[in-house]
Amino acid sequence: MNKDLTVGKPVRVLWKFCLPLFGSILFQQAYNIADSLVAGKFVGEEALAAVGNGYEITLIFLAFAFGCNIGCSVVVSRLFGSKQYRDLKTAVWTTFFASAAVCLFLMGFGLLFCRQLLGWIRTPENVVGDSELYLRIYIYGLPFVFFYNVATGIFSALGDSKTPFFFLAASSVANIGVDIAFVTLVRWGVAGVAWATFLCQGVSCVLALVVVMIKLGKIPCTEKAPLFSKRLLKNLAFVAVPSIFQQCFISFGNLAIQGIINPYGSSVMAGYSAAIKLNNLVITAVNTLANGVSNYVAQNIGAGKRERIRPGFRAAWGMVWILCVPIVLLYVAAANPLIGLFMESPTEEAMRTGVLFLRIVSPFYFFVSVKVVADGVLRGAGLMVRFMTTAFLDLALRVALAAVLSASFGSVGIWCAWPIGWAISTSLSLFFYARVRWEKPASEPQAAQT
Repeated sequence: MNKDLTVGKPVRVLWKFCLPLFGSILFQQAYNIADSLVAGKFVGEEALAAVGNGYEITLIFLAFAFGCNIGCSVVVSRLFGSKQYRDLKTAVWTTFFASAAVCLFLMGFGLLFCRQLLGWIRTPENVVGDSELYLRIYIYGLPFVFFYNVATGIFSALGDSKTPFFFLAASSVANIGVDIAFVTLVRWGVAGVAWATFLCQGVSCVLALVVVMIKLGKIPCTEKAPLFSKRLLKNLAFVAVPSIFQQCFISFGNLAIQGIINPYGSSVMAGYSAAIKLNNLVITAVNTLANGVSNYVAQNIGAGKRERIRPGFRAAWGMVWILCVPIVLLYVAAANPLIGLFMESPTEEAMRTGVLFLRIVSPFYFFVSVKVVADGVLRGAGLMVRFMTTAFLDLALRVALAAVLSASFGSVGIWCAWPIGWAISTSLSLFFYARVRWEKPASEPQAAQT
């Protein structure tokens, strides 16, 4: 069901729209967490390190898929809010063609330079083989990743957050079962983990695309919509490219940090791999809420209801803090059993690494969650220069601080880079948000009219 986000109390509208998004992202993260759990429990600590190491590189590819998702979602939201249904359908098809071209390029690049990417982050010899195997299988499934992300972006733009939730719930549960079957029964090891994800993502992608086509067919349109538009491609790129850069900054920053971590050995890598999966569960959930806020802002700007933006921001701020309170308490109090879930017979160093990471980083979720929501508002309003500035600062601070602090404090210094970087970049995001007079047209130039 499509939903208009421009009517109703902002807090109620966002709660109804974003709760299924939270559920969706929890199930989406279950893919990666299941991979690590199965690898660590049924294969071994080195397999967990290999999956975690390869995962950091997959985030580069996900950055492009996420950018296509956001570009389509924001532009289609505005068109839906302003009831320009012909352009809406053209924007969807234009996104499909552009995403296919980007996906093919990335697949070729990834398959050609897979080994070099692993070498760049100084992957230890004892895990490089499994890391490469996991990464190559993941690259074969990139079309599923791209088109599924575009489909979920369309659902969100139309105010439908429930459909992707149902798809992800089913496919994530299936992924856990197939993971265990491929590893324990077929005994494919790390390859089994990767092929299970490939298979389940493929099925959910196909089903999502079928439902998208049905939804588009039900949207009224007096004339046939073109399949491609250069004008709409520019509008999509205006939002998508900065979003891709933002995610790439984060991914390359994570890779640089992984390169700093890897020389500490596979035990530290395994502990970090377990902890970062739990960390990413929270960050991705908050990012998903921010995507919902971007849709909300874009629809309301398209409908000329800019006065709804500030109440929407305050509502989203309250939502992310409600999410953070139980998670921070859980991560601080139960760090040991949570990290232990990922490993059958963990070394003392692996456990200590994961537990220390969670206890240092998790209290600062209150900072980064507000930053991410403010960035979502800026992105939904098309204020991409400010959005990009905060993203780059976050990356630069974390990488630089990890390198500097690790020289004096070892791996503990790396974990401290997260909270310091988040605290500073949050201040800048809030400053940019506060500087905008939301009830009037934004002062920053927008993309060409959609």
